[in-house]
Amino acid sequence: MSYLRLEQSDHIGIIWLDQPDSEINTISIENLDTIDKVFDEIELNDSIRGVVLISAKKDNFIAGADIDAFLRMHSAGEAERLSREGHALLDRIEKFPRPVVAAIHGAALGGGCEVILACHYRIASDSDKTVFGLPEVKLGLLPGGGGTQRLPELLGIQRALDLMLTGKRLYPRQAKRLGLVDELIHPYGLLQAAKQACNELIDKPQKRRKPKLTFAGKILESNPIGRNIIYRKARKMAQQQTRGNYPAPAAIIDCVEAGREHGRSSGYATEARLFDKLVQSPQSRQLVRLFFAMNARKKNPLHKKARPVRHLGIVGAGLMGAGIASVSVKNGITTLLRDIDGEAVAAGERSIWHELERRVRHKIISPFERDRIFSNLTGTTDLHGFDKTDLVIEAVYEELDLKHKVVQELETALREDCILASNTSSLPIAEIAKAAKHPERVIGMHYFSPVQRMPLLEVIVTPKTPEWARATAIETGIRQGKTVIVVNDGPGFYTTRILAPLMNEALELLKQGADMREIDEAVMQFGFPVGPITLMDEVGLDVGAHVSEVMAPLFSARGIGADPLLQKITAAGFKGRKNRSGFYRYPRPGKNGKKQVNFEIYRFFGGPARKPVPQEDIQQRIALIMANEAVYCLQEKIINSPEDGDLGAVLGLGFPPFLGGPFRWLDQIGTAQASGLLEELAKQLGPRFTPAPLLHDMARAGKAFYPA
Repeated sequence: MSYLRLEQSDHIGIIWLDQPDSEINTISIENLDTIDKVFDEIELNDSIRGVVLISAKKDNFIAGADIDAFLRMHSAGEAERLSREGHALLDRIEKFPRPVVAAIHGAALGGGCEVILACHYRIASDSDKTVFGLPEVKLGLLPGGGGTQRLPELLGIQRALDLMLTGKRLYPRQAKRLGLVDELIHPYGLLQAAKQACNELIDKPQKRRKPKLTFAGKILESNPIGRNIIYRKARKMAQQQTRGNYPAPAAIIDCVEAGREHGRSSGYATEARLFDKLVQSPQSRQLVRLFFAMNARKKNPLHKKARPVRHLGIVGAGLMGAGIASVSVKNGITTLLRDIDGEAVAAGERSIWHELERRVRHKIISPFERDRIFSNLTGTTDLHGFDKTDLVIEAVYEELDLKHKVVQELETALREDCILASNTSSLPIAEIAKAAKHPERVIGMHYFSPVQRMPLLEVIVTPKTPEWARATAIETGIRQGKTVIVVNDGPGFYTTRILAPLMNEALELLKQGADMREIDEAVMQFGFPVGPITLMDEVGLDVGAHVSEVMAPLFSARGIGADPLLQKITAAGFKGRKNRSGFYRYPRPGKNGKKQVNFEIYRFFGGPARKPVPQEDIQQRIALIMANEAVYCLQEKIINSPEDGDLGAVLGLGFPPFLGGPFRWLDQIGTAQASGLLEELAKQLGPRFTPAPLLHDMARAGKAFYPA
């Protein structure tokens, strides 16, 4: 049995999980059968009185199901059969006549978490490598191995729904507090502690624990009326958050309700049927493809050419600089954080400390771990120590003269083999590098705000960039936990470039009389997390005006110039959320209240009288102009592949993940139809909608960006 290895020690059967030729363990159709056979063997061996399930992998228990298998399922009923096989196996483990203890170190996610839920006792390492969760919703799926039934039984309905509907992860101390695991131990003592727990269960079997509920939770969950309130509220919240674009959350609630109200067999039947339906859904197909694309970026194709980054320097301790420092020190990179203002440095250090302190409060890390991580950071107001850095990232204001000054100053202190990266969102790297004595070592590393949460890093290279510098920047981004795409230099690179026409189109809609709330609502209904009007406020209208100027020469031939309206609006004192007054008005920090439409701003757009614009028209204009620009970027080799373009748009700009990205979406509606819609819009609204030549050619040839 290549996947499993059974050993016997002191009347305890130890099942080692060890998937061949893989750094992680997954659950597949094949190893479901293997697990069943090893339990047959144990059942026939009377000398084995208890069982320990443990992984032989370094930092992984079971990472989840074999997701690749889902893409190979094209017939109705295939996924349902797999789900029912999983139910049967895990029921067998749960009802096994001898105690089964899960000894968990590393990720126990998805199917791995469902396996441990079926065990009689769960003991986990207290390592930060150990995480738990049922994240299937992020793939447009639901837990198909009984997770929708066992998790509510163990944790209670509300907590289980929260975990399954968000896909959030639990760390060991959180899992222990909620009752997902029974005991925590240092990784080195895991096996011995599991054997001891097994022996104790042999001598004194324990009943399945009831959920640790608050008094109010017990009242709600103990009767049908209270539970009905929970289901109704969960459905309402899921609908508000997904706007009906994702079917998985509603399906998860249906499974929980079926099991809790009509018994486990009904819950299993509902889970298997809806799991099958979701596996075949277009939303899940796109999300799974994105998952594979992101996973592929966890390995650096140029790894052997990357140079080690032992010491990182960051110039600028503001929001972006402190964010980059935060993801660096958390991942073990010694970091110098520099600003000319001592108070700015202190503020940056405080923000990182407060973030680590929050992780301590939420029992994600220990106080010792907090102190160890923070010791990787050193704040400074001068260039002392920068001669030891291997990579320096400047994160100063988006102004070319300022960046030139920083580059020239840094070159006086840096070694000749140190990479100098600019965290810029729009200024061409070649322009920034003009101030450098060694322009070949100037590269772009465009992070997204907030850095701690946004998963994308756009590495920008020029024709002068040596391969080792590119490789080192990619390696650093991966180490910081980012999904990295490499793009070629040009105004706005990829993400800012495709965002600019979208923002411009939102302004055009306002000029034509559309209501700002209707624009935002239409775009969010399409699947974006935030509307373009709100996004301009979040970015800052002054920043938007600056980016518009930088991008204008690129777009002017297509009728998109630097819109003077943004400069006028900014000059009138409207800067967005930063001064609580932009397209919307915002409450003071700490004050309750929602943003309100700033009707004053309509004077720049023809007055307060607004006229309705069909939601579909708004969505079509916004999405098509962005996707068309993505095709221009592919045509001009700014991006190297449609996959890079989809990852950049989804992870950096919030393009609807369930549509897979602009290129997957164009394939979905058909390149011919997309080109035709753009041509029609170009006739109505101007040349900015003219299809990119590449899209036009593909439409005529009947080609897709992702050949089937």
